[in-house]
Amino acid sequence: MSKIEVDAVEPQSGTALTIGASGDTITVPSGAALTIASGATITNSGTAVNFGATGSASWTTTVKTSTFTAAAGEGYFCNTTSGGFTVNLPAGSAGAVVAVKDYLNTFDTNNLTIAANGSDKIGGSTDDKVLNTEGIAATLIFIDSTQGWLVTDDGLQSSLKVAPYAVDFLCIAGGGGGGGANAGGEANAGGGAGGYRNSFGSESSGGGGSSETSLALTIGVQYTITVGAAGSAGAASNTTGIGGLGGDSSISGTGITTITSAGGGRGQVYNAARNNDGGSGGGGGSSSGLSTGTGGSGTANQGFNGGTSTTSSGGAGGGGGAGGVGVGMTSTGVGGNGGIGLSSSITGSAVGRAGGGGGGGTSTRGTASQGGGQGGEGNEAGTAGTINTGGGGGGGSAAGANYTGGAGGKGVVILRMTTANYSSTTTGSPTVTTDGSDTILTFNSSGSYTA
Repeated sequence: MSKIEVDAVEPQSGTALTIGASGDTITVPSGAALTIASGATITNSGTAVNFGATGSASWTTTVKTSTFTAAAGEGYFCNTTSGGFTVNLPAGSAGAVVAVKDYLNTFDTNNLTIAANGSDKIGGSTDDKVLNTEGIAATLIFIDSTQGWLVTDDGLQSSLKVAPYAVDFLCIAGGGGGGGANAGGEANAGGGAGGYRNSFGSESSGGGGSSETSLALTIGVQYTITVGAAGSAGAASNTTGIGGLGGDSSISGTGITTITSAGGGRGQVYNAARNNDGGSGGGGGSSSGLSTGTGGSGTANQGFNGGTSTTSSGGAGGGGGAGGVGVGMTSTGVGGNGGIGLSSSITGSAVGRAGGGGGGGTSTRGTASQGGGQGGEGNEAGTAGTINTGGGGGGGSAAGANYTGGAGGKGVVILRMTTANYSSTTTGSPTVTTDGSDTILTFNSSGSYTA
């Protein structure tokens, strides 16, 4: 046997190089490597045995629309939109492979038939087979005369899920209502701000929490947006005048962990040991010569505690805010200031929200900012928190008459996403704005967004 030892083989003229003649067997020895030069093309006009990836097909890009005979080693995209047809398999030889794919997801309405050659079998039977599942692909390999063509791989186009996309959020609950006051030197407390959760940029969440992870929304899924109601204003009474708790705000839907912000704590009245915890805690109420009012606790990573008022203060505590604690009594007759809120630029410009309500004072009111309501001074009702900021309501004060507290501010939920991903499918009439390449949805009332 002769042997040629060279480093490279090139055609003498032109660009075509033929190895062997019809009927020849060309063998690459075990352990040897055959390298095809970059830019060169190798064409197989014969039968490849143990050459390349076993069981794989080379897909043709001409879409089939009518009955045809497949060639071993090839895969075909089949379009049955105009009607079903048949793929005739080639004569079976061990290792031969044929593959087909539903081109326009129509196999369920117009089936594709697979027919074996002569007495060859498909899955051990000589019967023709039908593919009738929308979007399916199937690879068949001929193994032997007993089983014939066997399916080694099948799959659906729907198994490839659309990647979710990132959406930033600001979720603020409703603020707590301020406590009301009855004549007799009472001063009742400011409501706490609604819980504040944020994922935009590097901005903080409430209560000293860090910015959270953006949501990953799945295309086609509807996400429910709940905007928390404002806590009711406390009545002008030393027994029933406690403010109302703010309502929770939330973002929920399949595939995400529900985001829930807790409603703001209610402003306390002086002689009622009622719960005033919340997203941010409500302030503690007081009256001259009567019991101490303890500020409510805020929720971790949502808001701060309310301020505490001590015996004989004549001034009630301010509600906690997303960015700071409510202030307790500073001196006789002086209401505590509401805790500060936080500023977010998720809508494209900085806006302060979720400030605590100021406490009432028989001589000096507690002040508030960033959506919180002012406390009453002398004989005054507390001021309501600003709507859609989650601010706490101000506490009422009564030196000689009856005055109510202020209602809390309703919550808000804001979503921000790349405009290219925005689906335009919403309910609840959110306000839609843009900032650069992003679209912002501001939900002032409950609704939904379908990604």
